[in-house]
Amino acid sequence: MNDIIKLLHHHRSIRQFKDETLSQETIATLVRAAQSASTSSYVQAYSIIGITDPAIKRQLREISGQSYVEHNGHLFIFIADFNRHQALGEHLNQPIADYFGTTESLIVGTVDAALASQNMAIAAESMGLGICYIGSLRNDMQQVIDLLNLPEYTYPLFGMVVGVPESEGSQKERLPIDVVYHENRYKAFDYGDYAEYDAATSAYYKERTNGARNDQWSEQVVGMLSQKARLDVDAVIKRQGFLQQ
Repeated sequence: MNDIIKLLHHHRSIRQFKDETLSQETIATLVRAAQSASTSSYVQAYSIIGITDPAIKRQLREISGQSYVEHNGHLFIFIADFNRHQALGEHLNQPIADYFGTTESLIVGTVDAALASQNMAIAAESMGLGICYIGSLRNDMQQVIDLLNLPEYTYPLFGMVVGVPESEGSQKERLPIDVVYHENRYKAFDYGDYAEYDAATSAYYKERTNGARNDQWSEQVVGMLSQKARLDVDAVIKRQGFLQQ
């Protein structure tokens, strides 16, 4: 097992950081690492916004409900971004607006940004920094758009906080490989494949909370998915110029 594999296997989300702002050199290194990720057809359909204004950080924290959105070494926001492509189409007199009516455009922008962000995450952890993804910024996507002055043909996907860890944090065990990895054809669901994992996650929560919590992974994820959430996202994305065919 080489050092890169060890680093990947060691990943855990960090939510408490020392009061140390990332240097501009570190920020540039992380952004360049993100840009080195694979991109669909060389489109590079994303932008990254670094938040340094304390007032904006505070408002983003209020949207997310998570304190570490405000208190970290640096906050990056990943944006699916076709605004530059639309402008280039106008500049070259080659309309491309029909593309934004397709679901494919959403997939391309989202995957490009996700690949870039994971490159950044690995780069940050290799430098001894901690990271945590912030999907809760989609609690009010329109407010994030307004705060960041996002133009048409863009939409905010998630944030990433990066900084010097205050503590090592704890690592959550992932699903068994036999559940996630299928060969040739999709394997039918069998709860027996999950029982041991449910017991392990229950023990993890019980230990981490001194017995205050002992829910299983299955209960947790089904409970979350059974509730409708962020119903405004579809309308906001359409207002940004997508899915309008």
